[in-house]
Amino acid sequence: MRIFALIAALTILATGPAAAQSWKEYDYPQYSFAVSFPAEPVVETKNYQTAEGGTAEARVYSVTRSNAVFTMTVVDLSGVQTEEKAVIDHAIRTMSQGGEIKLDIPHRISQVYGRQLSIAGRDGSHASIAVFYHQKRLYQIQGIALPTAEDSTGEAIRFQQSLSFTRNAANRTPLEPVFQVFGRAFFGGRD
Repeated sequence: MRIFALIAALTILATGPAAAQSWKEYDYPQYSFAVSFPAEPVVETKNYQTAEGGTAEARVYSVTRSNAVFTMTVVDLSGVQTEEKAVIDHAIRTMSQGGEIKLDIPHRISQVYGRQLSIAGRDGSHASIAVFYHQKRLYQIQGIALPTAEDSTGEAIRFQQSLSFTRNAANRTPLEPVFQVFGRAFFGGRD
């Protein structure tokens, strides 16, 4: 995860101070997150197809540029009986359609755990993604570097890494990492 932050920082330095100054953090306390966008995001309400085949309301915050698309989606799953793994797995399947997953690793922001992905699109695009299930909401952040002459991979990574959860957010107990270590030690890798 630190390598992505380093790449993003180097890219920002390479593109100059004007590009770095255009980014601004937007705080959404009603949904317990903050994220940085390169411009004022467009906010839309859409339907999201759940893993069970139903629909749920989603708030989509997005900025589209000629060389990149930055999207933060928050899906209200309070009316859906589901488990974290099913929500995350469905989100990954949905976002990876039409592309090849190059990286799929555990990811954490403070005490909120999820997945981080890198997906290469068939069209030459590259998506930097993180997915979380927290407070009965699915959080998907996706920076897509489009296949244009101007590479925006660093900006896509910067966007994905800018997500933060607010209000002492946690979707795990403080002792869960300890239980996982003991579980692997005593039960041969099963958590």
